[in-house]
Amino acid sequence: MKYVIVGVGVAGIEAAREIRKKDTNGDILMISADAQIHSRCMLHKFIAGERDEEGLNFTELDFFEKYRIHWKSGVRAEKIRPDEKEIVLDDGEHVGYDKLLLANGADSFIPPVGELRKASNVYGLRNLTDAQAIVKEAESAKEVLVIGSGLVGLDAAYGLLERGKKLTIVEMAEQILPVQLDAHGAAAYQELFEKAGVRFVLGRKASEAVCEADGKIHKVTLDDGKELACDLLVVAAGVRPSLSGLEGSGIDCERGITVDARMRTSKEDIYAAGDITGRSGIWPNAADQGRVAGRNMCGAESEYTDTYALKNTINFFGLATLCVGRIKPEEGDVIRIKEDRTQYKRVILKDEKVEGVLLQGNIAHAGTWQYLIKNRIDVSKIAKDVFDISYADFYRLNERGEYKWA
Repeated sequence: MKYVIVGVGVAGIEAAREIRKKDTNGDILMISADAQIHSRCMLHKFIAGERDEEGLNFTELDFFEKYRIHWKSGVRAEKIRPDEKEIVLDDGEHVGYDKLLLANGADSFIPPVGELRKASNVYGLRNLTDAQAIVKEAESAKEVLVIGSGLVGLDAAYGLLERGKKLTIVEMAEQILPVQLDAHGAAAYQELFEKAGVRFVLGRKASEAVCEADGKIHKVTLDDGKELACDLLVVAAGVRPSLSGLEGSGIDCERGITVDARMRTSKEDIYAAGDITGRSGIWPNAADQGRVAGRNMCGAESEYTDTYALKNTINFFGLATLCVGRIKPEEGDVIRIKEDRTQYKRVILKDEKVEGVLLQGNIAHAGTWQYLIKNRIDVSKIAKDVFDISYADFYRLNERGEYKWA
């Protein structure tokens, strides 16, 4: 059996591990545009100079030798041909497969604002090559403009602060981290970044950016007419599943590649996992999807069921935050808040069930909150404050998901 995996992110790596566990003799080939395995979660540490390229590797140093995997790096899958059961690489090579996994992630989205897509000093932050280019450009840049204040934007800013750069962050929402946090939790991080010298422009978006004679953008005009000077731009306006090469393949796509619970695509013997599916793009979910795909590629039936909640862990300037589930309130929600000078906790309840929790400062007992959300437990049956619930208060009675309360 020949297994081909496109992508060496966590989804592809975990799939390869599972395949080798189930099939000790099969041929495994991994193909990637990346020339080096790296954790995208740690790219800001590379920008800050805290880790080198090798320090971003999240696998064993002898991973490919240990699992007897062939790796072809520095190439992209240019075309998928399900009928021929082959992929065509951008170097012209045709690679056949028995089972194929598409786990080549997502690409940074640079919005079509002015000449952002044309300028040589505009970067996303998705891959190691992006981080390397940002570091090189930062050597001569004095003023940095970051467009977007989500996790990627703040990661880039945090890393560039360590290089002593003057930073401005533009965000179209009225708060930073608009997807991950409520206004109160976001304000705590904004204050810390401002104390470090970062300037925020909220409720505004870029409307014009023109390349000058050197091919770079040196000022961006906002929608209120205000101009911001810059020598380096990092655009953190989201990502798009990396779907290039799928044209004519017949593989169904919506936001990303459409997959079922076994991570199977619409084409036989082709699977997909991680960001390319357009599902929750966090590290643990991608890893789980990869493992499920790997098992099914070997004929060991397995389903991905962990779709219950979005989870984000944030830590800047020593302030830790954990968000699980839904963050934005809806009609009919009950909001519970607990706060003191060391912590901020907010829970969203609907029909006596926890649908989302935000923990800032003290993120202990995160597992309990995930359990409550995943299993949709009626917390009204627990005779105590919701913030004091622990595993000791309940246990599973049977495999049908029925609970007996302590």
